Amino acid sequence: MSSHDLLPPNPLRAVQSGPLRGTLKPPGDKSISHRAFIMALLCVGETQIEGLLEGDDVLRTGAAVAALGAKLTHLGPGNWRVQGAGLGTLKSPGETLDFGNAGTGSRLMMGVVGGHGITARFDGDASLRKRPMRRILDPLLQMGAQVLEEAPGGRCPIHLQGTPEPLPIEYHTPVASAQIKSAVLLAGLNSPGTTVVYEKEASRDHSEKMFRHFGADVTVKPHGEHGRKITLIGRPNLKPATVIVPADPSSAAFPLVAALVVPGSDVTITGMMMNPLRVGLLTTLLEMGADIQVMNPRLEGGEDVADLRVRASQLQGVDVPAARAPSMIDEYPVLAVAAAFAKGQTRMRGLQELRVKESDRLAAVAAGLAATGVDHEIIGDDLLVSGGAGTVAGGGRVETHLDHRIAMSFLIMGLASAKPVTIDDEAMIATSFPTFKSLMGALGAQFEAA
Repeated sequence: MSSHDLLPPNPLRAVQSGPLRGTLKPPGDKSISHRAFIMALLCVGETQIEGLLEGDDVLRTGAAVAALGAKLTHLGPGNWRVQGAGLGTLKSPGETLDFGNAGTGSRLMMGVVGGHGITARFDGDASLRKRPMRRILDPLLQMGAQVLEEAPGGRCPIHLQGTPEPLPIEYHTPVASAQIKSAVLLAGLNSPGTTVVYEKEASRDHSEKMFRHFGADVTVKPHGEHGRKITLIGRPNLKPATVIVPADPSSAAFPLVAALVVPGSDVTITGMMMNPLRVGLLTTLLEMGADIQVMNPRLEGGEDVADLRVRASQLQGVDVPAARAPSMIDEYPVLAVAAAFAKGQTRMRGLQELRVKESDRLAAVAAGLAATGVDHEIIGDDLLVSGGAGTVAGGGRVETHLDHRIAMSFLIMGLASAKPVTIDDEAMIATSFPTFKSLMGALGAQFEAA
């Protein structure tokens, strides 16, 4: 188990703040940071990474990469050098790979191990042990991997034996999940044939872009109305490549929503990734009437980025289609906070995937809304939030369930609600946004120990 499971909780309170003002660069994207470490492991030679998110989740993946044979050198904040082991030459780790709270890191690394002739034991904290892994393991078993040990329900701890000759398969993902897709493709990298993944709904495409960046042969074609067919030719000659990690839109979401709901705010967010499969929240907020100006669009590290100027706005309730869920799956908790300050009702459709995130996020969001006096309802897999047209009662204590996004979302609510909002523990915020308090504080956000 992870050491932070044993620490006493550290409650934090957010109080009503004056206008937020200034410029902020959010931390590097978590999804790309995980993948940069993993692809560097699979290359022979030296990869430079700039702007890496140095949160606990990503550093756990870095530790796993080192355990499988890479040599990591920390050159300074966000800057790393990785001497790769090379595709097909990984070694079995001597100890359990402890991923803490990192669902992405653990699942992607299962794909790596599954496609190599090595064995590894995967574990993590209490939250990770609750998350379903069977959806990752099933395609890996089809490719020839074996599960030597698992907790009930296909959960961690899991002892996985990979195969040195992964079978090339054609796989239809059961849900729109970049983690499932990426695990299959990572195993397929070491396959002597062609691996194909079909998606009914397009999930984030960072793996495909990263594979190409390192020299793999990946093609993506439309499949059905909203889906994609991803084809990977196995055993490519991967070559080291510098990775510049753009700012994480899932982290940028918190100062973005804060600037919209705290009266008088005017905040500029620099270098945010604008990948079309990651900007569902931005699309939704613009539909709600948010005053957001997109400036200086450019390309960095193979990804579209831009700066955003965000000013306080009176938001309107909207209907968010289920088809948008894959492009904003991590942003629904903070969208629910924005909806609480909007005028009228916001309906977020098709949120079943939230039930299997770091916590049951749908239940956790609903409980947080209840604790802070916000009218809401869950109907099937839809969340309905009735906004207070700029006013939210606040107060109450929100249980985070070891979930960093629940924690940060309700702290954002407290910055604009009538009464302070308290979360039961701030410790897990470090998994994705270790500088959250200091960067938000520099804009004028008021936090205090509870």
